[in-house]
Amino acid sequence: MSTTPFVELDGSQGEGGGQILRSSLALSLLTGRPFRLHNVRARRPKPGLQAQHLMSVRAAATVGNAEVLGASLGSAELTFTPGEVRPGHYTFDIGTAGATALVLHTVYLPLALRGGQPSHLTITGGTHVLAAPSFDYLDATWRGHLGAFGLNVSLKLRRPGFYPRGGGLLEVMVPPVERLGGVRVADQAAVRVTGVSAVAGLPDHVGRRMAQRAEERLEDRGFPVEIRQATWENGPACVVTLTVEAGGVPAVFFAFGERGKPAEDVADEAVDQVERYLEAGPRPVDPHAADQLLLPAVFADGPTSYDVTEVTQHLLTNRDVIAAFLDRRVTITGDEGQPGRVEVA
Repeated sequence: MSTTPFVELDGSQGEGGGQILRSSLALSLLTGRPFRLHNVRARRPKPGLQAQHLMSVRAAATVGNAEVLGASLGSAELTFTPGEVRPGHYTFDIGTAGATALVLHTVYLPLALRGGQPSHLTITGGTHVLAAPSFDYLDATWRGHLGAFGLNVSLKLRRPGFYPRGGGLLEVMVPPVERLGGVRVADQAAVRVTGVSAVAGLPDHVGRRMAQRAEERLEDRGFPVEIRQATWENGPACVVTLTVEAGGVPAVFFAFGERGKPAEDVADEAVDQVERYLEAGPRPVDPHAADQLLLPAVFADGPTSYDVTEVTQHLLTNRDVIAAFLDRRVTITGDEGQPGRVEVA
């Protein structure tokens, strides 16, 4: 186990949620530096470790042979001392509709850069849930950006999982890489929008209404649009996924149905995100990818730079957590809530 001093972190700083925890776990495994996190998720309605956050801790401890104190539901304090990252076949069951994507984000980079052999992950929980990347986003946008760094992760959706039922099944293959290369993401202008209007355990007319509303609004903007309808299992649920294509890495936006929420409102929510993205100009990195790219960027050889459609609190917080573990210069220009630029020297 590491004998280096602990990195001290305050979970109430910045965005004050689970991102501080996930980034700290990944950085600890990558650098070998232990940390103590106080005030875990202090700014959330239910502070402390919830099911998906606890699974992120357990997943990191498992793949990194770590010693952990405070790994229990509701815990507001966590101490994590990493060991050696070990590749292998791992199964992580969140037990709720907690986001499978966020557990994946915790462990994929340590396994890729420190594992030395391929790893296979099976993660059970939510694959299409609020406040987390959906499977479709992971498969198109997240994987696309990682590929530019030289890391080609493979994903398979065996079964979708929605709130509150969960039960989704995500399979992941993480290859080992000796090094990542820095990237410069070039500006690009949107050329068309494609999408999926999916229902699970709901009448077909719900999917038709979502697709029709999204098509009408996007066509009014003059964009070629093609939205297909799909029927999934493991509902009841509905989701609209819209993909902005521009020749490079696509940007994916999505919205989910809720009890009492009209189908048209679901479509409007997804289209509103697309419109905000387009109004920011030809900037290639959406707000969610903006902070997700920081970890691979700071472990890449050579500089990385990209424009973002919005500087978010998540992006700024991730920069600050990285600075606690690494001496790598990350410069973010632009005001919070406005377009900006990220440069990793």
